Amino acid sequence: MEMISPESNPNMMYPSTIVTNNNIGSTATAPPPTTPSRYENQKRRDWNTFCQYLRNHRPPLSLSTCSGAHVLEFLRYLDQFGKTKVHNQTCPFFGLSNPPGPCPCPLRQAWGSLDALIGRLRAAYEEHGGVPERNPFGARAVRVFLREVKEFQARSRGVSYEKKRKRDKQNGVALPSAQPPATLAVADATAESK
Repeated sequence: MEMISPESNPNMMYPSTIVTNNNIGSTATAPPPTTPSRYENQKRRDWNTFCQYLRNHRPPLSLSTCSGAHVLEFLRYLDQFGKTKVHNQTCPFFGLSNPPGPCPCPLRQAWGSLDALIGRLRAAYEEHGGVPERNPFGARAVRVFLREVKEFQARSRGVSYEKKRKRDKQNGVALPSAQPPATLAVADATAESK
């Protein structure tokens, strides 16, 4: 296979054209470069931030020696940059979703932000050659930490993080989430006959 560059062929229209020796008449062009999605950009920034954290760690850590405990250290480090008011249990506003006044409680990272961050870092780890079974972002300690943060913030802020229930499109009625598909078909048939 021979690469043709614009320098060797000034009449060439597409600089990425490839000519093969076995099929002289056919050419292939590279697709135009696509811009990464917002998710991909955020995942790259998150990965770079985590790698920078590992380099600045004392002693510096390599990715291969990183564990769930180091991920927890990283999440606690990020807490200082949070923007979500999380009331202490001794605060008079503990459990109120709209407190009537200011309080000295700390600003923390919101549970949803941490959960999304771990999801992106988990994907980035595998994209950078990490073995899924040894992914520190999927460690049990990290999952337990996220669950505890979610529960505490829900109590502290008076916010429920329950999953939204699926709604029946015809009647607008909430369906039980544990209902098997066969029962749903019977429910749809009953709704149509009314």
